[in-house]
Amino acid sequence: MTTLNTPERGTATGTGDRSGPRAALPALCATQITSWGIVYYAFPVLNPQITSATGWPTGATMAAFSLGLVVSALAGIRVGRILDHRGPRAVMTAGSALGTVSLLIVAAAPNLLVFFTGWALAGIAMAATFYQPAFAALTRWWAPDHIRALTIVTLAGGLASTVFAPLTALLADHLSWRATYLVLAAILAAITVPAHALALNAPWPKATPSPQHTHVQAAAVARSRPFWMLAAVFTLSAFAMYAVVVALVPLLLERGYSTAQAAWLLGIGGAGQTLGRTLYATLARRTTATARTTSLIALGGLTTAAFAAVPGPYALLIAVSVIAGMVRGNLTLLQATAITDRWGTAHYGRLSGLLAAPAHTAAALAPFAGAALAVPLGGYGPLFFLLATISVAAALIAPWTATGAVRHRFPGPDNRSIPCRRRRSGHSEE
Repeated sequence: MTTLNTPERGTATGTGDRSGPRAALPALCATQITSWGIVYYAFPVLNPQITSATGWPTGATMAAFSLGLVVSALAGIRVGRILDHRGPRAVMTAGSALGTVSLLIVAAAPNLLVFFTGWALAGIAMAATFYQPAFAALTRWWAPDHIRALTIVTLAGGLASTVFAPLTALLADHLSWRATYLVLAAILAAITVPAHALALNAPWPKATPSPQHTHVQAAAVARSRPFWMLAAVFTLSAFAMYAVVVALVPLLLERGYSTAQAAWLLGIGGAGQTLGRTLYATLARRTTATARTTSLIALGGLTTAAFAAVPGPYALLIAVSVIAGMVRGNLTLLQATAITDRWGTAHYGRLSGLLAAPAHTAAALAPFAGAALAVPLGGYGPLFFLLATISVAAALIAPWTATGAVRHRFPGPDNRSIPCRRRRSGHSEE
């Protein structure tokens, strides 16, 4: 049965019922938890032990980790092109193997140069194993029902820190940081390499554009104003969001809260993130992509301003943290569906790689920039007001991400014509 969805609605259009290989979805859930938990979330837990044992400056080790994130952003562009043509199996399997090798290099690093090299390789592995390739696989295999699949995988991915931060801490209590990374590398290899190699083995289907996306060309989209506006929106939003996450604990400590209270508030925000993702499908059905982008980013700015303006009581801060987390959870899925909502699935890998590169770079630099800005601004309260302003600026740009559209009608469930939006002559605005 052909499903026709408007390009500005929440699901991508498709040309019939499609489903991915049966084992792919649970496999990707397991590998996202493991990859994020080991390659990303283990480092903040181990970094104090790394600096204490080696004498390396904290700024230097953090810079190595940030280098990995920047490399991931840039490598994602090339990875996206490969995904469009060859599918996720080879990319994600090789990425898992490279991730294992990179952690072995990090664990054995005798000096900062080798440590930086290990994290640079880890950045390539992140680009090949984290959300971007998983989203590309789910979007191609499950369209037009990909939002459900994306939601399931991001819900699983949200458990990465819950599972691996405590596990990493437990290992570090009994082992050195180097031995801990060796154990984690073994876990990464044992779970992700066979899962990607065996579960992603279905033929990679050719992307079949829906009627309104028939003439969409990746190069033209990448040069279009809506695409560049969308990249600017996500870059500003990512900078503000990641700076807020890292700066929240210092803000609360500055206001006299205990470290435990600050940590709990940050963790409660993570729970809100999981809750928010369960609501995205409903939001997508009831809003256009442009309205959804504008409202979510604006709401993120309001929650950031609330953190800046509300010193307490603690219960009120908990409520703000939950709402802020819900917004962050929805923003993850908003970015995952931004391409299909506007330009279909045919060039998803390439376009999502281009779209994500500046946002991921901004996210990598945000922690350092936020800490640096807090000093001249006079504290973390003013910093949060500045970050809220950046989010509001992103929300003001968001309406310009809409693609050209005219009114179109198609038969509803009662065989009456109901209006929807469709691009002129089957083209996106280019």
